Amino acid sequence: MKLHTREWGSGDRLAVLVHGIMSDHRTWRLVGPALAERGYRVVAVDLRGHGASPRGTGASPLERYPLEAYAEDLLETVPAGPELAIGHSLGGIALADAVERLKPARAVYVDPAWRFAQSGMDPRVMAELRHLTREQVVELSPKWEPADVDAELAAVAAWDPDSAQAMAERGSDLPARPAVPSLVVLADRSLLVDAASAEALRARGFEVRTVPGTGHTVHRDDPVGFLAALDGWL
Repeated sequence: MKLHTREWGSGDRLAVLVHGIMSDHRTWRLVGPALAERGYRVVAVDLRGHGASPRGTGASPLERYPLEAYAEDLLETVPAGPELAIGHSLGGIALADAVERLKPARAVYVDPAWRFAQSGMDPRVMAELRHLTREQVVELSPKWEPADVDAELAAVAAWDPDSAQAMAERGSDLPARPAVPSLVVLADRSLLVDAASAEALRARGFEVRTVPGTGHTVHRDDPVGFLAALDGWL
């Protein structure tokens, strides 16, 4: 499936950004321009069932949104061999599944949902988040700027909640090894990557960093801190 994309910049180096569940390219509204200022042409995708990309087809949610499809869509949409690829949450799953064929020079996984099933989160509860009011979004994410709240409300309105079902089917295995030089950037006290998992990732060859004071959407809770955590990877 060919995905909808949003681009910033026209540099010689390509950066690919892959958002998380319920979101779309708008989650990168500050990161995209910041990378463009650093000489990248930045391509942010809307995963299937999100944003302006097509919905999945099939009789059931798992047929419409199998996890492996996210990686295949990504590979069909963006050029192979980018200088940098960043995936957040579900985007971290898609990127990890695609990385050996996408072949970025460097990969960054932001609070990846590799152990979503183990986290105890319920896709049915996630679907109910579509009904959050602006006031509730502000209460849940007090560090966000008003433009981020606007982007969140617009993204959730454009999201097909059936896409959350496949997340619950994901196993609890971490990647066995980094296929390319790889950084994992975690939320403070991440709900998806606990301390033991972080140590396991380090032992397998991943660099792991944490951005203090951030929740799951690290890059939106503290954009400056997030970019600082990418020091040496840009």
